[in-house]
Amino acid sequence: MVCIRKATVDDLLAMQACNLFCLPENYQMKYYLYHILSWPHLLYVAEDYNGRIVGYVLAKMEEETTECHGHITSLAVLRTHRKLGIATKLMTAAQNAMEQVFGAEYVSLHVRKSNRAAFNLYTETLGYKIHDVEAKYYADGEDAYDMRKQLKGKQIHQHHGGGHHHHHHHAGGCCSGEAKADKTETKGNAKVA
Repeated sequence: MVCIRKATVDDLLAMQACNLFCLPENYQMKYYLYHILSWPHLLYVAEDYNGRIVGYVLAKMEEETTECHGHITSLAVLRTHRKLGIATKLMTAAQNAMEQVFGAEYVSLHVRKSNRAAFNLYTETLGYKIHDVEAKYYADGEDAYDMRKQLKGKQIHQHHGGGHHHHHHHAGGCCSGEAKADKTETKGNAKVA
């Protein structure tokens, strides 16, 4: 039995190990720390009955001029635990948190053109659509699909007349402007699978 739960700082080393084992796109520990300190609601792990981390999703919020949206930085599930629906559950947990906590209007991700398994998961199971193609996005020169999925988060951001701007509750996220302080780490939007 595998359980999906919110990640803690204590999970970060295991998440990094899972990433190194599964994916060619790897990150320094400070990048994981940056995510969990900035968006603790958006990191989830899959834990087996022995307490071992067998998958994770690393996600964040992005700022754009008028749009509040989430981004999936990285998703991985160990080969031994694939085809169990774990990736779908991890993605759904992160997407729901983006919508409910931050009021995200949509979520974006990048995927290798050649990664058919991931592409099929995103399009057929999770409802993502190709927004663009980014040439030579990956370090080895492979192109990426820039994919998006619409969320219902817009409703939270309807302004109530009289010039009164109402913000729903969240802990310093994309729409509040509080998370704009350190953008240095986020320039290269990370690569999913």
